[in-house]
Amino acid sequence: MALPNQSMVLSPMLLLSGTANRSLSEEVAAELDQPLCKATIRRFADGEIFVKIDENVRGRDVYIIQPTNPPGDNLLELLLLMDAARRASAARITAVIPYFGYARQDRKDQPRVAISAKLMANMVSVAGADRVLAVDFHQHQMQGFFDLPVDHLYAAPVFVNHYRQKNLKDLVIVASDVGGAKMARGFANRLNAGFAIIDKRRVAANVAEAVNVVGDVEGKDCIIPDDMIDTGGTMTEGIHALKRLGARDIYVCATHALLSGPAVERLAGAPVKEVAVTNSIGIPETKRFEALTVLSIAGLLAKAIGYTHSDQSVSSLFD
Repeated sequence: MALPNQSMVLSPMLLLSGTANRSLSEEVAAELDQPLCKATIRRFADGEIFVKIDENVRGRDVYIIQPTNPPGDNLLELLLLMDAARRASAARITAVIPYFGYARQDRKDQPRVAISAKLMANMVSVAGADRVLAVDFHQHQMQGFFDLPVDHLYAAPVFVNHYRQKNLKDLVIVASDVGGAKMARGFANRLNAGFAIIDKRRVAANVAEAVNVVGDVEGKDCIIPDDMIDTGGTMTEGIHALKRLGARDIYVCATHALLSGPAVERLAGAPVKEVAVTNSIGIPETKRFEALTVLSIAGLLAKAIGYTHSDQSVSSLFD
């Protein structure tokens, strides 16, 4: 992909990647027609991470691509790569974080709990980032936790294009809960679809019980969008609730496929036509199942990096 307005670029681009999702970084590099910078990332005998950038970065505009999903080593790699680039006199460092982990504790909703989202934002800032480019934060207020510019990208265009190609009829977008209503309404507007909400209560962390569906889904195709699928409990409860109310084909989409614990077993056994996710997190073969479709966000990230590099509006990607 050719970069727009090259004459505006003040310093040459350099792409760096950690080991968390190397295949996505390679796709982004191919889209930008830029090589990935050579770097050495290895472990000492005790598991401590050694990081060295093997090329000159002085005066370069550095983009470090690394999701921070578990294990914690992924976050440490990102921090160490940023520190190495800063100490090597990079002109500007942008942390490109396809999935920003530890964002679910974003407020003090009970006594003596950590606000991990703010701590993670502080660590990224202190490590040397000048800007953050991330995809679908768990909560939009995460942007305010950073004391530096944040470009918040949405995977919705990737999903919308995917579903438009299916030419679905009598379509209803179903919010997985009240908190997901805004996202679901956005999908409904773009796909010219109806709208419904799953009324549920959360019994405990990672445990949810679907109670009712507000809206007409009988005899209609349904899409349930969400930002992530972790254990799959919330999603499968929603799927079964829609089926009980006579929904026809049910589609699920989520940006981040954590697929923890029994998620694969739950989704593989649910009456769902397709589970569409992005490659923001690397998905091993052991977590793949027949209904799973993985869509690439490499093009989205590449455009955002190109626009950032040439000081153009990133929000224009979603107009």
